[in-house]
Amino acid sequence: MTADVIVLGLGGMGSAAASALARRGATVLGFEQFPFAHHRGSSHGHTRIIRTAYYEHPAYVPLVKRAFALWRELERRTGRHLLTSCPCLNIGTVESEVVRGVRRAAVEHALEVESLTASEIVARYPQFRLPGDSVGVLEHAAGFLLVEVCVRAHLDDAASHGAELHAETPVMSWRSVGNAVEVTTATGTHTAAKLVVTAGPWATRLLADIGVPLTVMRQVQLWFAPDPPSPLFARDRFPTFLLDTPGGAFYGLPATDGRGLKCARHYGAPELPSPDAVSWDVTTADVEPVTAFLRDHLPAAGANTAAEVCQYTLTPDRHFVIDRHPTSQNVAVACGFSGHGFKFAPTVGEILADLTLDGTTRHPIQLFRAGRMA
Repeated sequence: MTADVIVLGLGGMGSAAASALARRGATVLGFEQFPFAHHRGSSHGHTRIIRTAYYEHPAYVPLVKRAFALWRELERRTGRHLLTSCPCLNIGTVESEVVRGVRRAAVEHALEVESLTASEIVARYPQFRLPGDSVGVLEHAAGFLLVEVCVRAHLDDAASHGAELHAETPVMSWRSVGNAVEVTTATGTHTAAKLVVTAGPWATRLLADIGVPLTVMRQVQLWFAPDPPSPLFARDRFPTFLLDTPGGAFYGLPATDGRGLKCARHYGAPELPSPDAVSWDVTTADVEPVTAFLRDHLPAAGANTAAEVCQYTLTPDRHFVIDRHPTSQNVAVACGFSGHGFKFAPTVGEILADLTLDGTTRHPIQLFRAGRMA
């Protein structure tokens, strides 16, 4: 079987790349080792935050602005609701990483944000309990994405433009052969002129030669709901949030169904060598730190109702890798999204289509070059 481009991994980034490539007229062949929109990688858990005043680095701001536009375009093309607007409240001390980073991004990109004291936060959102030295930065150019619906929308968009996509087809290996690539799957060997590798945690194996040491971090997403049910955490009353505490950063999203408020710790778990080391069983030890956080800061959240394990694929500096392969220039790679990448999926897909078909991109990706680790 031959194609212009083969895409390995069809989660958040791979599905977006397949869509972008197919819409530009490339013949696309895609492989996913699990069922589509599965719960074994990083692109699941019902909702994901999207925010503009990006504390991790101001260089992300143009990319997330483009992502907002592309998510809305995907909604129009597919007729599906993907992105819900909702403020994002960033909380910490004046010197915390989250607050300082959000303010830096807002200043560099002239973003409209509100600065709030602890008492002003509680007056607006009485669900919170905060130390007196807390401050907040509220941005309205934010919201949340329906993550599995987004993945399926990109897959269906790709297929509607001619992409041939295969679920439950593990990839064993890939190699460059002259001006082409060969990909060996459980069902045979396939050739193409170009290759895109968006393998999520499995990049630890499939992209072990790009010069970036990748690790995997097991993370648990949790939901909480009061009994009896309450509208306290509905979107019209409660924002998405990032809260920097001495015990680590926690994030949350409004209740969108009966499971209630979504909340999880950001980072804070051991780094593992590969997804093979990840346990998929949720334990009391996973629930307790988040329950303690909510008891201190959101005491009305209620009891734990559901939980899902997911995986972060980490780079040492926690920034992405989006580049051409250092030794195989007909291969584009995207990995190491470090627990904050999903919101960028359509922009990453567009960049990967650029790198694959044109060899370059207009998007600012200097921060994400693989060679920065040299």
